[in-house]
Formats: sequence, C-alpha cells, structure tokens
Amino acid sequence: MSNISEDKQSKSIGLGLVVGIAFGAATDNIGLGIALGLAFGAGISTAKKNASSKKT
Repeated sequence: MSNISEDKQSKSIGLGLVVGIAFGAATDNIGLGIALGLAFGAGISTAKKNASSKKT
C-alpha cells in the first residue's frame, strides 16, 4: 500500500519541479526555479496526503 502513496508523492514533486524549472528558465534563474518547484511540489504532496487521511 505504501508504494501507491509514494508514487503519488513522487508525481507531485516531479510536477512541481517541472513547473519550477519552466519558471526558472523564463526568468533566467534556474536555481530559484528548482528550489521553488521542489518546495511547492512537496507542499502539494503533503496537502494531498493530509486531505486523504482526514477523509478516512
């Protein structure tokens, strides 16, 4: 069961990184984009995990 949770978490972090890198490339600051993307991806993942645990 933990594999499914980890898969959803990695998808959220990956999506955050993709958006962050795109933002970084647009603003010509890749380092900032990677950091923001990772932070937002992890935050979204945690929010989804907390929301699903409150439903049960």
